Amino acid sequence: MSKTTRATQTLAKAGVAFTVHSYDYDPNAERIGLQAAEALGEEPHRVLKTLMAEVDGKAVCAVVPSDHEVSMKKLAAAFGGKSAAMMKPPAAEKATGYVVGGISPFGQKKQVPTVIEEAALSEPLVYMNGGQRGLQVRLSPADARDVLKAIVAPVVAD
Repeated sequence: MSKTTRATQTLAKAGVAFTVHSYDYDPNAERIGLQAAEALGEEPHRVLKTLMAEVDGKAVCAVVPSDHEVSMKKLAAAFGGKSAAMMKPPAAEKATGYVVGGISPFGQKKQVPTVIEEAALSEPLVYMNGGQRGLQVRLSPADARDVLKAIVAPVVAD
């Protein structure tokens, strides 16, 4: 497994401090983010999942703790939209250039507006997908926000 991906190249180019962590990806896991957290021996709220969605028909990216679900109502509101829906996997893969299970918010083919769940910013370090299945990057959530030019908002379901 290569530890150099578009995601890690994007972070390195931005001058962000990060570490790369590999784990045994389970393609049959019911919830990929929770499986990653368990494999890494990390708390699920510190392992963030990358979700591709559409708000009023426009692609967006949501980064939320792996032990939570995103609220479509809150997601739409975060981007000033009326409605939100998850992207179908083939559309997410086409939009990002990554395969499902390996979608990183960093280094996507075309950077789309991104939101990070506000609770994640209270953690000193978080894990995010590194651009391929079984690869995570560990970094400051504030650095992730800055590199992604992300908005920070409460987007998880209650």
